[in-house]
Amino acid sequence: MTLLRKELGRIYRHKRIRKRVAGTGEQPRVCVHRSLKNFYAQAIDDTSGKILFGMSTLAKGVRSQLKDNGGNAHAAACLGEVFAAEARKKGITKVCFDRGGYLYHGCVKAFAEAARKGGLEF
Repeated sequence: MTLLRKELGRIYRHKRIRKRVAGTGEQPRVCVHRSLKNFYAQAIDDTSGKILFGMSTLAKGVRSQLKDNGGNAHAAACLGEVFAAEARKKGITKVCFDRGGYLYHGCVKAFAEAARKGGLEF
């Protein structure tokens, strides 16, 4: 499978970011991925190599708040609020944010701001 130059650049940026950003049990890494139709987020403990939990705009709690498209900034903001609430239920308040090589703009920024508003500390 050949990757487009844009996607390859994003992967290289993500590798550079991952050299500095690592999650622990107390402060997991929140990694995001966006596609044209949906937005995904995971809380990851890198010391044990486990995903603590993950959510996307396909989840029932988020999908009911959306009108049609799960890949826009409004959908990412809804996901950020629900993600923060779920993290607080699991006892997670501090996280480190991994933007996945994407620009901190649009959907990624909307998710991060909504998660902060929901009670997560970056």
